[in-house]
Amino acid sequence: MLKWNKKGRIFDPEIHGKYDWMQEYGQLPIPFELDENTIRIYFSTRPNRDGNLQYVSRTGYIDVEKNNMSNIINISKEPVLDLGQPGTFDEFGSMASTVLRHNNKVYAYYTGWSRLSTVPYTMAIGLAISEDNGSTFKKIGEGPIISTSVKEPYLSSGPIVKVVDDIWHMWYLNGLKWIQHENKFEPVYKIVHATSKNGIDWNRDAIPIIESKFKDECQVSFAMFNKWNKWNAIFAYRKPVDFRHNSEASYRLGYASSIDLVSWLRDDKQIDFCVSETGWDSEMIAYPQIFVMDSKIYLFYCGNNFGQNGFGYAILEDN
Repeated sequence: MLKWNKKGRIFDPEIHGKYDWMQEYGQLPIPFELDENTIRIYFSTRPNRDGNLQYVSRTGYIDVEKNNMSNIINISKEPVLDLGQPGTFDEFGSMASTVLRHNNKVYAYYTGWSRLSTVPYTMAIGLAISEDNGSTFKKIGEGPIISTSVKEPYLSSGPIVKVVDDIWHMWYLNGLKWIQHENKFEPVYKIVHATSKNGIDWNRDAIPIIESKFKDECQVSFAMFNKWNKWNAIFAYRKPVDFRHNSEASYRLGYASSIDLVSWLRDDKQIDFCVSETGWDSEMIAYPQIFVMDSKIYLFYCGNNFGQNGFGYAILEDN
């Protein structure tokens, strides 16, 4: 069983969001080793709602001490990803979920979203590349690298990318349908897998890889590490409806393992990580990310209301 030692919250937008584009939410924390002394944590954030009560989502970062991740030493003054032009897939949101080094460059895979009229939004996956060690990123184009298709008609989002033995792997969310509940549409999505030879052109089959515990379960954020001669994945799951205001239906963490990165065996009993009794993560645990450093395994995650109160981290106890 994976037992974790919670170390507390790192970022709270009410305390640290000193710029107008960084006023609400700290979602999708992505730890990235910037240099020998510094860990950069990218995350998605929002300005206050506009006059029509609508949000946009941007990606920024904080820098923390490698040996004391609770100590913020720098906050990005500007978003690292631009919003798209009118009519593009990322006009209203550019939310990174993977940042990795490759060939002396830094790749950022992100979710772009745009508004719709019947359902609230649709999403697709984009790629931007940095040549200044992850301070600024330039999109490879105005369009997505993964979008809707014959087998994936609704949305694609949340890309988690790893390069293993020269093969690029992506685990992302495939929207299966929308459910109307109390005059609001809610998406249902599962984690699927794709492969690539260059990180841009992807082979995908839209087949969910994680067995569901209940009907219309929603899954997000496939965080992985290699230990005990197998791949271990931590992800979040929730009920399809009532998850916004009912803690019992909100995101919790699940676990799966694999020896080939293709077939996964789910066993949620293996992860011992629950909501706290009180505080910022007492109702929800969402958007996990794994970071391995100096033989230690760190878990970054968001708390209540999808990260409205920011993100924190935990360390895996010795096993």
